Amino acid sequence: MTASGPVIDARGLRKVYRMGEVDVEALAGVDFRMEQGEFTCMMGASGSGKSTLLNIIGCLDRPTSGLYELLGRRIDSMDDSELAAIRNRFVGFVFQTFNLLARASAVENVELPLVYARVPGRERRERAMEGLERVGLADRAGHRPNQMSGGERQRVAIARALVTRPALLLADEPTGNLDSRTGGMILDLFRELHEEGNTILLVTHDSGVASSAKRLVRIRDGRIESDSAR
Repeated sequence: MTASGPVIDARGLRKVYRMGEVDVEALAGVDFRMEQGEFTCMMGASGSGKSTLLNIIGCLDRPTSGLYELLGRRIDSMDDSELAAIRNRFVGFVFQTFNLLARASAVENVELPLVYARVPGRERRERAMEGLERVGLADRAGHRPNQMSGGERQRVAIARALVTRPALLLADEPTGNLDSRTGGMILDLFRELHEEGNTILLVTHDSGVASSAKRLVRIRDGRIESDSAR
């Protein structure tokens, strides 16, 4: 999917959570924009607002106020069913905990977004196998998550995130549960995906991981503290 304008265009995003009788402001007027083909890393400590912002960008949540457009579509005013449709069509997710179905094989896990998209069975399987081949796991297609290493499970998760050919790939602490060597291999894969033209936003608290990206955004206390090209 090619965007004529920015992939992400967020202006004045605020998110307020009600905690008992107290309002907690997780985002305090964030402006953030990403163009097609960018590889951006967002850094921040726990509680900085980075996960809240990622959830809004990934159409998992809506802001309390502000404007958010994904590929030129107004997201902030959509209802849950509209958000789900946009999320499944245009956004791929990679999580720290992999989020694979324990009883499903690697290829079945990769197929899952295509099931939701109602892609026919034969095409689903072909695209899932292409995804596993892309991440170097075609020979592990029939293995379940408990038969694979952490690095292999994360590569399955990346293949699943890419199988819908999303406009935006979001990665939330993708190396957090991996040893340094395996984490380095996963970061190498993200760099390759970027070189192939994928738009990637990676969230981390690790400065070593952040060095992989071409742009570094630091968030603190619900605000963007700095934004620099590398």
